[in-house]
Amino acid sequence: MSSHDTAPEPLLAADSVTVSLGGREILHGLDLAVYPGEVLGLIGPNGAGKSTLLSLLAGDTEPDGGEVRLLGKSYREYSPKDAARARAVMLQDSTVSFAHLVRDVVEMGRAAWPRDPEADRRIVDGCLAEVGMDHMQFREITTLSGGERARVSLARVMAQKARCVMLDEPTAAMDLGHQERTMRSARQLAAGGDGVIVVLHDLNLAAQYCDRLALLEQGRMVAVGTPRQVCTADRLSSVYRWPVSVDEVDGSLWIRPTPDAVPDGV
Repeated sequence: MSSHDTAPEPLLAADSVTVSLGGREILHGLDLAVYPGEVLGLIGPNGAGKSTLLSLLAGDTEPDGGEVRLLGKSYREYSPKDAARARAVMLQDSTVSFAHLVRDVVEMGRAAWPRDPEADRRIVDGCLAEVGMDHMQFREITTLSGGERARVSLARVMAQKARCVMLDEPTAAMDLGHQERTMRSARQLAAGGDGVIVVLHDLNLAAQYCDRLALLEQGRMVAVGTPRQVCTADRLSSVYRWPVSVDEVDGSLWIRPTPDAVPDGV
């Protein structure tokens, strides 16, 4: 989506949310919304509050102030099963302690829905194929690499068929090809009318695949907008405390740290 001048109702909205841990406020009055058909990227340096914000948006963390609404309702109005039908979450840690088969893990994404063996089979087959793990579906997940486990976790999230999908650094353990495949899967979810929120450290990947970006710094929202609106050299240099250049190559942003620069006060 390129404009919200006549925007539909958001699938998920946070209004003036604050979060405190150990008596210290770590998210400061943030406002954010994700709309049907868009991929919204959360970016910012380590410690900016991205994963905490995602946990808040997922309903796993209670705000100390403000409110989060999922499909127009507060999380307080949802049972755990109803929330699982409305939003799906892929966490950074995709570790599974037990030797479940890959297919069994993906089938866990269907647990919140009424049992329909034939439909469940088709959905699981499609999700395994989408992430390129269909050939490993009968492997024990404990035998897989970190990147392979992340792809299984993504397939499980996709199998939930939720309207709002949240991905916390889904490409972190993946090689280049699977990073691209994962972000294309996120775009396909959005093309089907879902809203996708994704935490990313790779700014080039974020600029290429996200419709909008939300840039955080020390628990505050610095900017929200299209990649070109948010990713200016001055802004990124200030937030990341290192000189950054932003160029355009073949119609796409190319963001990189200035190689030999000395960070003079940034």
